[in-house]
Amino acid sequence: MSELLTIDSIHVSYGNIKALKDVSMHVDQGDIVCLIGANGAGKSTLLKAIVGLEPLVEGNISLDGEVIATTQMSGSSRHIKLFRRSGAAGTSSLRTDQIAGLGVALVPEGRRVFADMSVEENLDMGAFLVRDEQLIAKKKEEMYDFFPILGSRRKQKTRSLSGGEQQMMAIARALMSSPRLLLLDEPGLGLAPLIVADIFDKIRIINQEENVTVFLVEQNARMALKASNHGYVMENGRIVLSDKSEKLLADEKVRAAYLGE
Repeated sequence: MSELLTIDSIHVSYGNIKALKDVSMHVDQGDIVCLIGANGAGKSTLLKAIVGLEPLVEGNISLDGEVIATTQMSGSSRHIKLFRRSGAAGTSSLRTDQIAGLGVALVPEGRRVFADMSVEENLDMGAFLVRDEQLIAKKKEEMYDFFPILGSRRKQKTRSLSGGEQQMMAIARALMSSPRLLLLDEPGLGLAPLIVADIFDKIRIINQEENVTVFLVEQNARMALKASNHGYVMENGRIVLSDKSEKLLADEKVRAAYLGE
């Protein structure tokens, strides 16, 4: 199975604070891969780095075998060196919209919906790179079929939706761009257990039936590991464990630290 996302020895800092330290990992095409860890471990920072919201200090990130961001030394300063799909190099990182154009979509922590816009308008925002109006209309109907509650509330202001409904809408908004890689940051955060189970069922369907590769960051380690093929454990900005998810579920250290056993 080919690697869709490859992260090679990346470092990310906030001033003097080293948020990510020599992080290497990969996500294979067609898989669901999870990243678990405590609050403040660096999980969200990693997702932000993938979509160009946090610059790299060292290392590089590749999508489908092509380097999209890396660093090079020039005297005493570091410059992000970017390889576009044409192979031409630049001196600045890809913008987030350019990364989205390569087939990467992020559902951020806390959903980040446009509260004063309707459900339909939020979905339109997810298709901002799509120029085919018929395709946009088709994708919206697909989302309403997939999340029926959204179809019944398409004209409602998003702020009137429950937390679970907003999370469904945030996922639907990301799917409007027909991504190859879906990044999910804490999709179960603050939701009731039954709603979380429903969200994770939808994630499995998106992966299996829509052929969307999923990289999932989640504090609910048990749920994330059960839903995924492969898992990584992050502590203090470093990857400390990596294995098949079923093996991590059986690992005594993981069970003690993250499963409450």
